[in-house]
Amino acid sequence: MTIQDIIGEFQIIGSNQDESDNTYKGTLSLTLDANNRIIAKWLINKSQQQLGTGFFKDNILVINFNYQGYENTIYKGVVVYRCISKDILDGFWSEELGNPLFLGDERCFRIKEKELIN
Repeated sequence: MTIQDIIGEFQIIGSNQDESDNTYKGTLSLTLDANNRIIAKWLINKSQQQLGTGFFKDNILVINFNYQGYENTIYKGVVVYRCISKDILDGFWSEELGNPLFLGDERCFRIKEKELIN
C-alpha cells in the first residue's frame, strides 16, 4: 500500500481516552501536502474540528493532532492507525491532558462515491 492509497474521506467511530463508554462519530479527511506529508482534518460529532499532520510507513499512519477545547484550551495528541486496507483504518490515540491510564480508539471506513445512475 502507498500513501496515495489512503487519501480520501472516511467515516469514523471512536471512544474517548477515559474509563467511560463514551463514543463519538464523525469524519476524517486525508490529503497530501507538497512534500507528501499527510494533512488530516476531523469533524467530531458535527461540531468539533481537529487538525493534524503526519506520515505513513509500512502500512502505519501516525498523525500529531490538535484542537481548541473548552475555555480556548489547545489540546494536543497523537493517533496511530494500522491501515488494514485502503478502506479501513484501525487506530488508537492519546492526548497530553487525557487520562494516562487509558487510550482512545478510533476506526475509519472509507466513504465511497455514489455511482451515477444514467
